[in-house]
Amino acid sequence: ELFVRGSSYTITLASLEPKPLQIFPSAEYVPFDMTSKKEVRQLVYGCEPDVIVNCAAMTNVDACENERELAWKINVGGLENLIEAARRSNARIVHVSSDYIFDGKTGPYTEEDRPEPLNYYGKTKLAGENVLRTSGLEYLIARTMVLYGYAPGTKTNFALWLLQNLEKKMPVKVVNDQYGNPTLADDLAYGIMRGVELERTGIYNIAGREIVQRHEFATRLARAFGYDPALIIPIKTSTLNQPAARPLKSGLITLKVEVELGIKPSNVDEGIAILKNQLSRSARRLGDSAPVPGQSGGKHSTGRKK
Repeated sequence: ELFVRGSSYTITLASLEPKPLQIFPSAEYVPFDMTSKKEVRQLVYGCEPDVIVNCAAMTNVDACENERELAWKINVGGLENLIEAARRSNARIVHVSSDYIFDGKTGPYTEEDRPEPLNYYGKTKLAGENVLRTSGLEYLIARTMVLYGYAPGTKTNFALWLLQNLEKKMPVKVVNDQYGNPTLADDLAYGIMRGVELERTGIYNIAGREIVQRHEFATRLARAFGYDPALIIPIKTSTLNQPAARPLKSGLITLKVEVELGIKPSNVDEGIAILKNQLSRSARRLGDSAPVPGQSGGKHSTGRKK
């Protein structure tokens, strides 16, 4: 949305979604599958972009653990397809990565810390980073975590899931031993836009400015929206018996983006205030006061300078 409204680029959006996202009515839209070399070539050769922003991934961590071939096909193979096609126009690639490339034993992490993924999702994200770093193309890797926010037609997230359950007065279990940066999606988007505009290359941690327990994030959300925080039951990660191990003491240090990109990511309370405003605007527009998560699906955008 930032690129569409305020940048010097002409935007083409591409996604598995069968129709354009509601928040980008003015952008050109192309439905496609990034795991298809043919479709990727048709899109990239047709656009001849200056920049490709890859936001697509299989992000269900447990599904990645159980469906490894599919996870690799999307998270690594899809990026390889974009890289191959991008060489024709020598396009720069911006790739969204994750804190899950780290094991969560010694966080928070800088861009220079050594990756050591705990689960298969993290391994695919690290492999994607390595494929891009050795591609010979100019690139920017944006590592982020715990994304939240709202816009019509976009996928749900932890914050929206929590608020929907609290609205129904349903108890929810939230882990109290995982630490990280809750990241407003707007901050990630703005960081990427700044990186593109300044023609930065390399790896950047683009995440929220505050590192908190997931349970603390949940209770602060509840209080800000007027819900009962007693409905949020603290639990340990180990009690969930999830197929994929989770990094516990994670978090991303954002000093580099603050200095080199000149941005100041939101802290938790600032981000929650923006989320409240997003939901309020949507309720006024749609006549529905409840948070409504959208459909899931990987998304990409390509940009050509006007």
